[in-house]
Amino acid sequence: MEITYKVVKEADAAAILGLYRAAGWWQMDENSAYLETVKGIIANSLAFVIALKGKEIIGMGRAISDGVSDAYIQDVTVLERYRGQGIGKALIRKLIGYLQERKIQWIGLISEPGYQGFYRSLGFGEMKDYTPFLLEL
Repeated sequence: MEITYKVVKEADAAAILGLYRAAGWWQMDENSAYLETVKGIIANSLAFVIALKGKEIIGMGRAISDGVSDAYIQDVTVLERYRGQGIGKALIRKLIGYLQERKIQWIGLISEPGYQGFYRSLGFGEMKDYTPFLLEL
């Protein structure tokens, strides 16, 4: 079955939450507010891309941006059983294409350890002399 890629403003929030959890990026407790948070993430990202095999959402990625100058790609993941088939690369390419159609030239991301080669193969390079920071709350 063919994989399709779509930029969406709405998607099955439970399936997307499942992708976040499968990647280890979300709490595992059952809180009904999580589904509303996920809906907001999808709706308010400049671009939220899903990979579909039939009707099953098997991958996702998103770009956050002001829509004019800079964009950050994040939350790119594919269900483990579908990895190694080019789906992650296709998600990134779909996001890059969407951003470039809007004339956004600065596209960045932060790679998890071990994925640097994946992003290099897509044209990304390390930002020399820069260090990412996170507010510690």
